[in-house]
Amino acid sequence: MTAVEERRAHIDAVLRKALRKAHGAPAPLVEAMEYGLLAPGKRVRPLLCSFACEAVGGDWTESLAAGAAVEMVHAYSLIHDDLPAMDDDDYRRGQPTVHRKFGEALAILAGDALLTLSFQTIVENYRPAVAADCCLELSRAAGACGMVGGQVDDLMWDGRIATPPREPTLEALQAVHAAKTGALFRASVRLGWRVAQGDTPTEDAMRDLAALDEFGRCFGLVFQITDDLLDVEGDLATTGKRVGKDAARGKLTYPVLLGTERSREQAVRLAEEAFDVIRRFGPAGAGLASMMEMLLNRRS
Repeated sequence: MTAVEERRAHIDAVLRKALRKAHGAPAPLVEAMEYGLLAPGKRVRPLLCSFACEAVGGDWTESLAAGAAVEMVHAYSLIHDDLPAMDDDDYRRGQPTVHRKFGEALAILAGDALLTLSFQTIVENYRPAVAADCCLELSRAAGACGMVGGQVDDLMWDGRIATPPREPTLEALQAVHAAKTGALFRASVRLGWRVAQGDTPTEDAMRDLAALDEFGRCFGLVFQITDDLLDVEGDLATTGKRVGKDAARGKLTYPVLLGTERSREQAVRLAEEAFDVIRRFGPAGAGLASMMEMLLNRRS
């Protein structure tokens, strides 16, 4: 078992344990929550959280609850994004989407329940000062100026929310995805850093945070570029979700704006920037570097 596989196993165990807090709720709700959260996945965000904690000298096992909380927010966002009013997807992670299996009403409520469970998980696992900082970080990343706002901006670009015409530029595209996708990646590494710190971080620790924040920014953009490329070049069997939908909707994506080759070049350039900033961590940053390498080679 590789280090990543070992950590995924620990993450899944923490997710299952956290879901026990929902036991006692209506059985259909619990089933939908488990289906959406425990579906086969790469657990990229909690992995980043654990590797960031390790990079700055922390015990990565202490970051598992924080990483699980980010994964719950991510799962909630996927459940809601897949709804007919949003991206209208039938498959996610190789299986029917939550609303296809349980109906739209229960899918919405399962997403709501996972979002609130994420903050409960943080509060129940960390001392008050750390929990407060982590909740603030996660709420900012997930909220109106982060993931939700980025999703709205994305819907505006493909015409599903009315807005005056705008010029499609690389800067505009990056702004959408820095919020929609990147905010949670940045939160993941920032939470890993916070769990590893004492109550009064040193100046050097703050420089560590700046490096992790830049890594998270680059990681989020590379993730989106590779995701856009998979929508053009992948298939349902490999990616576990419907492909070709972006082009069908006339959506602004990296391949549409730059073409596939320039998109790949952009991903490599951003990855190199990420590798540069985490050199300060030396061997302790190897896990973060391996995550970026996996991302560049992703096929699903």
